[in-house]
Amino acid sequence: MNRFHIASLFGVIFALSACQNPKSAENKQLSALALAKTGVKKDWKGTAYRDLNDNDQLDVYEDLNQPIAARVNDLLAQMTLEEKAGMLFINGAPVNEDGSLERKAGAKGPAARMPSATENMDALKMTHFNIWDIPGDPAVFAGWYNRLQQYAEKTRLGIPVTIASDPRHHFSNNIFSMSATGFSQFCETLGFGAIGDEDLVRRFADIVRQEYLAIGIREALHPQIDLATEPRWARISGGFGEDADMTAKIVKAYILGMQGEALDEHGVACMTKHFPGGGPQNEGLDPHFEFQKGQIYPGNNFDYHLIPFEAAFEAGTAAIMPYYGVPVGQTDEDVAMSYNKAIITGLLREKYQYDGVVCTDWGLITDVQMGPDIMWPARAWGVEHLSEADRVLKMLEAGVDQFGGENRPELVIQLVKEGRLSEERIDVSVKRLLRQKFLLGLFDNPFVDETKVKDIVGKAEFRQLGSDSQQRAMTLLKNDGKALPLGEGLKVYLENIDSATVAAFATVVKTPKEADFAIIRLNAPWYPVETRNPFALGFHHGDLDFKGAEKTRILSLLQAVPTIVDIYLDRPAVIPEIAAASKALIANFGASDQALCEVLFGKAKPGGKLPFELPASMEAVRNQKPDVPRDSENPLFEYGFGLAY
Repeated sequence: MNRFHIASLFGVIFALSACQNPKSAENKQLSALALAKTGVKKDWKGTAYRDLNDNDQLDVYEDLNQPIAARVNDLLAQMTLEEKAGMLFINGAPVNEDGSLERKAGAKGPAARMPSATENMDALKMTHFNIWDIPGDPAVFAGWYNRLQQYAEKTRLGIPVTIASDPRHHFSNNIFSMSATGFSQFCETLGFGAIGDEDLVRRFADIVRQEYLAIGIREALHPQIDLATEPRWARISGGFGEDADMTAKIVKAYILGMQGEALDEHGVACMTKHFPGGGPQNEGLDPHFEFQKGQIYPGNNFDYHLIPFEAAFEAGTAAIMPYYGVPVGQTDEDVAMSYNKAIITGLLREKYQYDGVVCTDWGLITDVQMGPDIMWPARAWGVEHLSEADRVLKMLEAGVDQFGGENRPELVIQLVKEGRLSEERIDVSVKRLLRQKFLLGLFDNPFVDETKVKDIVGKAEFRQLGSDSQQRAMTLLKNDGKALPLGEGLKVYLENIDSATVAAFATVVKTPKEADFAIIRLNAPWYPVETRNPFALGFHHGDLDFKGAEKTRILSLLQAVPTIVDIYLDRPAVIPEIAAASKALIANFGASDQALCEVLFGKAKPGGKLPFELPASMEAVRNQKPDVPRDSENPLFEYGFGLAY
């Protein structure tokens, strides 16, 4: 399954908190880049401005020296109902390999199947898009982005486009992360939980910020701060582990690195997800799908999952995304988070006084036809009986601002014309969305310098820090007889690792019998749910232990030759027999073969501590409470365990 298929499920839009005062704007000027890219006019005082509505006068919303609140109000007063409705939706935009805007015959991937961004701008008045696959050369994407902003400038009011992305800076084997092609590659987020270094996280986030800014990405559909309290959950790899306090420290550093102390034209807006914490999924099944609609709290531990979000609010996260599931038994009605007024208005808006944008997760309104007789229902859990228009109304009444993965503004227009939804209610959400665009400086200069992309994206020092993070995150779990680090002159047998990479460190042989050691790389086990939905089949659900012939094969090798086992943990694994039979056992959280070899052969040292416990058996897993951390009976390895050389 291509990663963009899964990534297209996630989405967001973001906003900032209540502050609407501009930063000393008195001396601001349009940049040379903005002047070069756009038709600039001058008012009677000689002040240069972008005449976005082409009326030959300096409107308040075009005046970069006006307070943001005044600019928002002025623009809102000029917007039609259709333009307001279009702003309430964000969906994917395909990008051609040559960076052109139009949809092309013969295009590959999402570009072949979806309307182009310009088509959605023209027909639906949309101004927010997320992107998945991008051309191998990030500079090509930057060119596409600039052309798109020039196209937006020619629309009736010249409202700039905001481009969003799921994470794309990790060395990842997981379908929830975009390909890092062209960008610096760090460990996965669980690796940062294993390292536990807030300064490193802030440096990482600042690098992501720089690389995103260089090509025009201004919304980060991350960080994900759900807690890994149910070890079978398929989305654990996107978070930082099971400890709320550690996650809180990390997310604060992450947001500050991306947004700065206050969001402005130099920042990337963070959408923090999935409020109020998506970890406690029943049997670890994910509510993207109809076979799991609710998350449960048998340990009465709902508030524990809020701790990381409290840190995100303190750091000023620009947006929040609720998750799909129903918080079973926690509110006055068992409906999904984005439909749940007690969650969005009562908890988020009123208790936490959050005034940023709230965007739903992807696909809560519209069913999707997956094949001739395969329907993926909208994730309207608890309100499946409602019409599409009624679903929109209920979410707006709950307090949501924007709808992820949807392009259905006609439903908003219908509700207003029927007198069931006031335009004043829409204005509340549109103001939040506009405020964010102004804070990001998009109205004053939305363009990027294409000539500088190669100097920023994937630069050597960024890549080196990324490689270092992969190594530091590796967590040594066993080192029998101090087998590691491996010495020189060894003969090694390999499985699932590039022999050319290893050949720089040791002699590679073809059979275990010839070897002094075997080195094998494993992925944590998973077993697909029985379903015909191809998206669901790609989620790492199911038991955490190796079974049958595969388990027998692994153990046979471990018994035949001293074996170094490296296991990729995108969620916990149950591996007591493998741990016992291995000569050394090391866990990684996204690492290249090169990074692994440098650790195994002593060129670098592992520095990780487990961000979650590893249970001793599947029986212990089934006995755990999904909302409670560190409650596995007699775990094989405890939370925070990690050896050193």
